[in-house]
Amino acid sequence: MRKRGEWMKPTDDQILELLGDSELVLTPTVIAFNAGFNRSHVNRRLSEFVERGLVRRVERGKYEITDEGLGYLSGSVDASEL
Repeated sequence: MRKRGEWMKPTDDQILELLGDSELVLTPTVIAFNAGFNRSHVNRRLSEFVERGLVRRVERGKYEITDEGLGYLSGSVDASEL
């Protein structure tokens, strides 16, 4: 069971799952298209994830999930402690 933080939004799991399931470097546009979300929303969430250590910015506009992010998805990382 995942341990969500109060700072998290309802869409966060889906965004993180897209990054975690693929383990690819993805752009906000690709994530937004596949999740059905607005790109600006995805950009805001990715910035939050980077600050919390769940996602890493590889280069401008490109992101990948971190070990912490994978840990959150597997239930071993408590997002309320990030």
